[in-house]
Amino acid sequence: MQFRQKALSKLQSPEELDLPVRFARPQGRLVLAVTVIVMAAAGYWACTGTVSSKLSAPGILTRAEGSYVLQTPVSGQVTGVLAEEGQMLAAGAPLLNVRTEQGERPVRVVTAGRLTTLVAKVGSVVATGADVATLERAKDPQDPLVAVLYVPGGSGPAIPVGAPVDLSVQSVPQQRFGMLRGRVTAVGRAPLTRAQIAGFLGDGGLAEQFSRHGSPVAVVVRLERSSTASGYRWSSADGPPYAVDSRTPVTGAVRLAAQRPVDWMLP
Repeated sequence: MQFRQKALSKLQSPEELDLPVRFARPQGRLVLAVTVIVMAAAGYWACTGTVSSKLSAPGILTRAEGSYVLQTPVSGQVTGVLAEEGQMLAAGAPLLNVRTEQGERPVRVVTAGRLTTLVAKVGSVVATGADVATLERAKDPQDPLVAVLYVPGGSGPAIPVGAPVDLSVQSVPQQRFGMLRGRVTAVGRAPLTRAQIAGFLGDGGLAEQFSRHGSPVAVVVRLERSSTASGYRWSSADGPPYAVDSRTPVTGAVRLAAQRPVDWMLP
């Protein structure tokens, strides 16, 4: 009975056609406007925007020509050490004196370079072919350093020559002095074996470390020069107040080419 009375009352009441109809509240209009703007911005960025990525890889500071291990051609007892670590030596310069059955024999440097590691000591006995020193191939102590990064073999083709690189140097506090700046100058065409890495670096331990996860590709990074104390450009204003040395481990972040987030395929 109550429903019948409400229905009759509704039929008798005017339609109120002259009153405006409210489709949405002001708050709803604001939300709709914001949604449209966000969607428009996202669509524009999807069509024209780019995304940059980085590839991180371990490496080392060295000279462009690498290092080599000097082996003694004679066996006997070392009676004299004629050079110190860090010293530049000319090709053919004597490094050690060894007492053999035929008398004193010198062990000479094969090519010019800087003596980085001296294994043989006075009084030690060496056999023919034993490793006695490691030398870095360099003709001038002022020759610039390069960074050699060892990236996974499948990542090499994605690295363009000229790509900027940020290098974290193990001997330099990054939070205080920042990162070393450089650019890619060469990317290896084929993965390297452990023996090839050891032959370039003159260090089997480093070769094992860099090839631990497979055969990597070598990426050579030229360090950008500057008037800082180290002679190179850093992400901070001045960098460290001392020079960085070769054979220092680094971690490089290579900034790859920017790519579009969406590739449109048209029929």
